[in-house]
Amino acid sequence: MSTIPSEEECIRLLIEEGVSTGVVAHVCTVMRVAEAIAMRCSADLSLVRSGALLHDLGRSRTHDIRHGVEGARRARELGLPESLVMIIQKHVGAGITPENARDLGLPPLDYVPSTLEEMIVCHADNLVDDDKVITSQDAYLDYAGKGLEEQGRRMLDMHRTLSEACGMDVDEITKAIDLKGQGPCSNYL
Repeated sequence: MSTIPSEEECIRLLIEEGVSTGVVAHVCTVMRVAEAIAMRCSADLSLVRSGALLHDLGRSRTHDIRHGVEGARRARELGLPESLVMIIQKHVGAGITPENARDLGLPPLDYVPSTLEEMIVCHADNLVDDDKVITSQDAYLDYAGKGLEEQGRRMLDMHRTLSEACGMDVDEITKAIDLKGQGPCSNYL
């Protein structure tokens, strides 16, 4: 599959790979948040939607920090576009530096989102707790409560960058989201 998969294809792939329905509900919520941000800042909407839906593809193999690496590996095996693979690989936390990656036992790569679409999916994931939308401040407090202040600050920096790209605070954008929407995800929300 060398093209960007549709919402329906992404959901089918997640189910075939053995991702739980709880994770499917999570990624569907992340997709709704990500698409709202993407529409506001003129990002590649189909890439953002598919990236949001497939960002947790690796959770079919593991639920630890390696799920981004595992998901990217599986996406490459499936022949998905590299732009989509990079979203999957770089979505964990607010990005992971090569130094942090080494400390965490990950391959020493740069996992910090660099494209607009990578940042949107990563940040949307930070703004969704299970399948509930939270504010950037709540996400920061969650990081701080886990002793991850550096990750929390990086997430707030990403929030500011995306808010500037959108011309309004991302937290304001997320307040107006219709989570139910239409399409295959509406069956999971």
